[in-house]
Amino acid sequence: MHSPHVAPSNTPLTREAMEPFWMPMTPNRQFKSNPRLFVSAEGMHYITQDGRRILDGMAGLWCVNAGHGQKRITEAIQNQAAKLDFVSSFQMSHPAAFELAGRIAEIAPEGLDHVFFTNSGSESVDTALKIARGYHRARGDASRIRFISRAKAYHGMGWGGLSVSGIVRHRRDFGPLLPEVDHLPHTHDPEHAAFSRGQPQWGAHFADELEKLLAIHDPSTIAAVIVEPVTGSGGVYPPPVGYLERLRKICDQHGILLIFDEVITGFGRLGAPFAANALGVTPDLITCAKGMTNAAVPMGGVITSGKVYQALMNGPENTVELFHGYTYSAHPLACAAGLAALDVYQDLGLFDRARRIAPVWEAAAHALRDAPHVTDIRNIGLLAAIDLKPRDGAVGARGTECATRSYDDGILIRAAGDTLMISPPLIITEEQIEAIFAAIRRALGAIA
Repeated sequence: MHSPHVAPSNTPLTREAMEPFWMPMTPNRQFKSNPRLFVSAEGMHYITQDGRRILDGMAGLWCVNAGHGQKRITEAIQNQAAKLDFVSSFQMSHPAAFELAGRIAEIAPEGLDHVFFTNSGSESVDTALKIARGYHRARGDASRIRFISRAKAYHGMGWGGLSVSGIVRHRRDFGPLLPEVDHLPHTHDPEHAAFSRGQPQWGAHFADELEKLLAIHDPSTIAAVIVEPVTGSGGVYPPPVGYLERLRKICDQHGILLIFDEVITGFGRLGAPFAANALGVTPDLITCAKGMTNAAVPMGGVITSGKVYQALMNGPENTVELFHGYTYSAHPLACAAGLAALDVYQDLGLFDRARRIAPVWEAAAHALRDAPHVTDIRNIGLLAAIDLKPRDGAVGARGTECATRSYDDGILIRAAGDTLMISPPLIITEEQIEAIFAAIRRALGAIA
């Protein structure tokens, strides 16, 4: 069948021209009737087809941590494409892959010193789950196959990540999923921890629910516990004080690996290289992606402890230790972007900047406490969420309308049901913080 001609980017697209693209996580029919199209981006802003500048309050999709169009990253990708466009890392590779792994290991928590490269957060999670099972099997403990995650968790769209995710709507249409999975309760109770600033003081006891699951399943069957240190897409839920420490202790007591999914929190979001650094709890594996390349080229990774890596290195030297990998693992363009992104983060001091400006962010977010429809506000680092009271008979409509009105006002935020989520580039200024929350206040005041 002949595909319809796609117009150049400076010409409005027809519905016919848009039809071949099956868009992800999008109501395709609605979108194609009223598309939202960007043609360029710079710094804190997207530019639309009709020339509007939209302040990016979501860092793209939690990922453009250094802002758009960073020249050093762009030039690194261009130079690499001209020099070496591709080489596999299956029994060959290129120098930048080893340099990037080393630099990531340098900023990771102590003891996490090996990096397995993937191409997305979803691939990172599936990889971490496979490594966890492989670790126990290599140690002669093949009965450890079960994973424990948490309600409201988002761990990507691969079969493994979807199985451990805790967002019902993501899982509903695709079962049966992996059977050897159970979930902890999420940590937020508005009755005790509403309008918390940073880590809630209440809620560490939720970690004790892990002991109950171990009593049901037998600790000797558990391969790993996987959690986002800060629940991201599920609603921005910072961990209660002491919660992650308790999970770490229980896992250690029972020989269970602890995995932190840091696809969102990695590379500066909490004012440190990783949430594990910021929160002072070190897992056995960290999954990452998004900010690894400032989102300029798809890339992800799993950072593992030496303990995990060495357990798989005991066979003959000429055998493949882990039968796993991707065609584009450590892709040369992605590695070039990753190295340049680390340079930008360092040279601009963006992790420190995020930590310094976080109190301004917190104050601006919580100033909306008296705004119409607001039932809860949460923040940590440069992350924030605002819960709205659902409209009678139309759950999610109020959040969607607020996000749409904010966009019409020149501010891009994200709505998940009646929860507004904001996660800007780390280069954001105090004036831009004020602009984001002012737009949200105007939107809240205008909706029923």
